[in-house]
Amino acid sequence: MSNTVLILGGRGRFGRNATKAFQARGWEVRQFDRKSENLWDVAWGADVIVNGWNPLYPDWATQVPKLTKQVIEVAKSTKATVIIPGNVYNYGKDAPSVYKAGTLHGAKNPLGRVRIEMEAAYRASGVRTIILRAGDFIDTQASGNWFDMMMIPKIGKGKFIYPGNPDIEHAWAWLPDLTRAAAELAEMRDDLPSFADIPFPGYTLTGRELCAAVSKAYGKPLRLKKMNWLPIQIARPFWPMAKYVLEMRYQWNKPHRIDGATFDALLPDFETTPLEQAMPLAINHQINPD
Repeated sequence: MSNTVLILGGRGRFGRNATKAFQARGWEVRQFDRKSENLWDVAWGADVIVNGWNPLYPDWATQVPKLTKQVIEVAKSTKATVIIPGNVYNYGKDAPSVYKAGTLHGAKNPLGRVRIEMEAAYRASGVRTIILRAGDFIDTQASGNWFDMMMIPKIGKGKFIYPGNPDIEHAWAWLPDLTRAAAELAEMRDDLPSFADIPFPGYTLTGRELCAAVSKAYGKPLRLKKMNWLPIQIARPFWPMAKYVLEMRYQWNKPHRIDGATFDALLPDFETTPLEQAMPLAINHQINPD
């Protein structure tokens, strides 16, 4: 009998890639439409729930606790394992530069606190939970992340825009790899701790290294240009997102990488897609918009 996974947020960047990853491994994949379906009905019989729901920043404080409570209630009743794409917001400004499974979740800013409280709710619930924690996403298509919205839109003009210090390390995750890992971990869920915090190493790149990778994939040299944050600061009174984008600005000036020891111990044969193979796919939508 095949396993069944329910994808929440199947049209989002994580959910879309997760759908492909689970299908590739022979899972029965269900999608959930919040507008027309009841979660209890759709979730019944699912072995795994992938919680790819991700409201916009201004809605985190109100929506994330509600969505978390809803998923926990359903998973408790159905005995499903919940997989959540975690991020590095939990650690905060004063965290060490290397993030491990046991690194203190010491964030004091509002977005970081929302994530800490969300994960704490899952841990306290007793629901079998897998947090697959990653850095910023690189996707196969434009999906509203930093890479495709801010960094590569001007490569046609020979520019690569970087929002912070280009000489420090930053954690990245190629979404097809991240979701492939999620599917593999789902298949070993019964052998994991009831609450498993698994950092995903992905790529660790400085801004200059990322620019060089994009240049190579593009076939032309690009000039790295630092992003101008002033327009976002000016827009703060009128654009609700600006406050939260500025709140997380420190991520681009804080060197950090994700330690892969826990992940490698669980999936020792996992093969990360080489950056030189991923990058042409990551920028293709910018080169060939049609």
